[in-house]
Amino acid sequence: MRYQITGKQIDIGKALQEHVKSELGVVVDKYAERPTDAVIIFSKHAHEYVCEATVHLSTGLTAQAKAHANDIYGSFDKCSQKMEKQLRRYKRRLKDHHKDRQQPVELSAASSYILAAPEETEESEPKSLQPMVIAEMETKIPLITVGEAVMQLELAGAPVFVFRNEGNDGVNVVYRRDDGNIGWIDPSNTA
Repeated sequence: MRYQITGKQIDIGKALQEHVKSELGVVVDKYAERPTDAVIIFSKHAHEYVCEATVHLSTGLTAQAKAHANDIYGSFDKCSQKMEKQLRRYKRRLKDHHKDRQQPVELSAASSYILAAPEETEESEPKSLQPMVIAEMETKIPLITVGEAVMQLELAGAPVFVFRNEGNDGVNVVYRRDDGNIGWIDPSNTA
């Protein structure tokens, strides 16, 4: 597994890097087969250290965890525990999807934009209906099943997940509803 361990405006020593590699390696190897890479980012927020970990699996799924503590090792240990809990919870499903999939998940390139929030003004009508683009990035859209998309949504803790459906190759969306259930949008199933 490839590791990318970085710090935002803090120095990451070799001892911490070795600790991260050994501890995270044990957790990921225990619950997921063939992980491809891990990105771990340390930062400092006020008096606490924050650790964000993202592990990409060969099944195309991505597990994410974030934790904070008063010391940098403690923040990683909490983050590692959250990652282990997620992977343990989905171990059977991860292995089932892994056995069915012979090739890595196909990814399609797409553009992702960050739009400026509307300004709060006393005027009732905005000056322009065209939103201002703050940033443009490249993102990847995986070709997976609906079940894998729901699992990815839950593993990432994201409110919404866009994917290409293996069943019809169309772009689909799964999202977390306010009532706690999962919604699925499939434009190809319209009457």
